[in-house]
Amino acid sequence: MKTVPHPDTLRRAPVQRRSAERLTRILDACADLLDEVGYDDLSTRAVAQRAGVPIGSVYRFFGNKRQMADALAQRNLERYAARVTDRLKEAGDGGWRAAMDAVLDEYIAMKRTAPGFSLVDFGNQIPVGTRGEPNHRVADALTDLLSGYLGREPDEDLRRTFLIAVETADTLVHLAFRVAPEGDERIIVEAREMLRAYLARVLD
Repeated sequence: MKTVPHPDTLRRAPVQRRSAERLTRILDACADLLDEVGYDDLSTRAVAQRAGVPIGSVYRFFGNKRQMADALAQRNLERYAARVTDRLKEAGDGGWRAAMDAVLDEYIAMKRTAPGFSLVDFGNQIPVGTRGEPNHRVADALTDLLSGYLGREPDEDLRRTFLIAVETADTLVHLAFRVAPEGDERIIVEAREMLRAYLARVLD
């Protein structure tokens, strides 16, 4: 999937396909290097070398590595939303329980497999950008994505419900991955049960 971050995260949005492909290579290189060296040792020069582009191409899109991490966090959120959407298409009319499983399962899958996600995710691990708290962005995205599927109005009550669920899942999933590199399954099971109990009270 060649998702390009929203232009708000970029100094200059790509116009041509070649420019968009170069941006994708830069963000892919950033994600790989985050896993290899961490955020503190990440540099725009190293990203340019890994991506095989001139350093000027990096600065065309980003003023510094924090802006690059912010764009990666936004791309992660867009890819996550796309994955959840695909899961819901497969699930059919499964109600909020199918939606919750899709939301949690795809988050865990990205924690396990997406390069750089363990350090950046949606902006929680390395606070980036000025577009509001990351979990508020995730909750807003899920509200917009799931309201139609659930047959609910995307009002403030639903946004608050998803924000509480996102904050709970975020805390417990991060705990699971601190306990075990691939995520402690017992903690993940408990997280799922807590989310089901809360959402059953609110959405049933």
